[in-house]
Amino acid sequence: MQQLTAPLKRIKLGRNPRTYFDPKAMAELTESIRAHGVDTPIIVRPVAEDDFDYEVIAGGRRYRGALDARGDDYPMPIVVKDVDEVEARRIALTENIQRDNLSPSEEAVDAAELLGLHGGDRDVTAKILGWSRSTLDSRLALLNCSKSVLDALSERKINIAHAELLAALSKENQDKVLPVVVSEKRTVADVKKLVEQASCALASAIFDKTECAACPHNSSTQAQMFGEAIGTGNCTNRSCFIAKTEKQLEVTAAGLRDEFQTVRIVRAGDNNTRVQLAVDGPKGVGLEQAKACHACANYGAAVSGLPDSVGKAYRGQCFDTVCNMKKVAARIQAEKAATQPEKADGAKSAPAAKSASGAGSKSASAPASTTPPITVITESEKVKAYRVKLWRKALRADIGMNHELARQYLIAVVLSGHARQVDDAAFRKFFERIVGNEAPVSNLPKAIEAVQVAKESSQADLMIAMLFAAIEGLDVTHLTQLCKSHKLDLKKHWKLDKEFLELITKSEMMVLADEIGIRAALGDSFRKVFAKSKPEVIEALLKVEGFDYEGKLPKVLKF
Repeated sequence: MQQLTAPLKRIKLGRNPRTYFDPKAMAELTESIRAHGVDTPIIVRPVAEDDFDYEVIAGGRRYRGALDARGDDYPMPIVVKDVDEVEARRIALTENIQRDNLSPSEEAVDAAELLGLHGGDRDVTAKILGWSRSTLDSRLALLNCSKSVLDALSERKINIAHAELLAALSKENQDKVLPVVVSEKRTVADVKKLVEQASCALASAIFDKTECAACPHNSSTQAQMFGEAIGTGNCTNRSCFIAKTEKQLEVTAAGLRDEFQTVRIVRAGDNNTRVQLAVDGPKGVGLEQAKACHACANYGAAVSGLPDSVGKAYRGQCFDTVCNMKKVAARIQAEKAATQPEKADGAKSAPAAKSASGAGSKSASAPASTTPPITVITESEKVKAYRVKLWRKALRADIGMNHELARQYLIAVVLSGHARQVDDAAFRKFFERIVGNEAPVSNLPKAIEAVQVAKESSQADLMIAMLFAAIEGLDVTHLTQLCKSHKLDLKKHWKLDKEFLELITKSEMMVLADEIGIRAALGDSFRKVFAKSKPEVIEALLKVEGFDYEGKLPKVLKF
């Protein structure tokens, strides 16, 4: 990080979290800069554009004031941070939200975006902001407020406690109640009582209401404190209503877990923790990347816990918004590079290098790589256990009854210091099967005698059994090394089966179908197959007419 100066005309404004600038405060800042200049540097990052060398990360007000007061040749004090767009956004948000003159609603918007940049982790986000977790949650809850409620909060017609309570209602009901709250100066306690009743409207309940019909907590008339502002028919036992709602949300989420790797119930403030995966358009990642995304652990579905859409499911969500932003940027950059005018010698033109006052020179950014994305099934714990079991089984089958090879490998296992990884219990079972007698335990003389009386052929087979016991006991690292040294060809020992398909989601099955060629074999019926339930999809994938299943091994099963 270095502190320099650069003329304002070589610096462009970045995306500022703050959208409103108080005219009076801005005028005072401009006059101060006109008289004294800028003392505190703005934070910028290098950019490779024809007209600019830097982009503002933080310090937009100082930039605007200096431009008005001193003109575009003014040597602006800068601190250069060589960061990507995502990190620049993180710095801008953190710097902006820690200022002391933001409104609660502005804090909520910035906090929600910062939450998205940190993968939805509220504890981490609260720590970065220096807030308690409860403060963060209450700010984020404001994002469920209607525009009229947020305007009333900004205009001090209601306080933040009123707004936090109203956020529990649908936006429609907020707008119905707000005029009553403002005109009659209703207290926070009044609003709390209303919310406890109106947020439990039975008409909007997503759970089975059969038991509610005869429940003494089923009120057919709304409390009259707010007149006819909100319709009738409420549950007066709020804890029961919430518990039933949460249970139904979990049921809805559970029903999506066969289809997607990640399923989350989303709340107010989670709007930036997910994005709809798109192929084309300004937020598209491209066709090949979209196919790869279907196998990502962060691909899935969201179930809404918000009052206006409670219980609704949104499929095809990406829960790693930072990764999504980078994939979109890479696609756009690759498309731009592909359409650049070619020079006379056939090479595409590249942006010229630039320099700024005190900054030296910098190279233009290289075009994004057009290497196709790697498409693999998510390595869940279930899939890992399945493939390790496959490796052990395939290695034993491949070695078979090769006594010479077994002796060599067994000596190597002991020589490399891994004799303790031989599975004793597995070897004793092999011994009893080969010799026909019970294996002695913790008795060396009896063990010697048992081996001596065994037939010579049985002793040779016991060497293979000992290697098999070693294969069973070796940890994954050393098992992988043995598989590679043996040059084990898993394609000879595996074929797509029901056991494997049951371990993965429907979206991962789509990736698998692409990878091993089933999508092409299904042709036009591919979409029809995947519109069915998971068991039906599995059955269809195992019975594709004319498809050769032999020798098709997905990447996730390789060692």
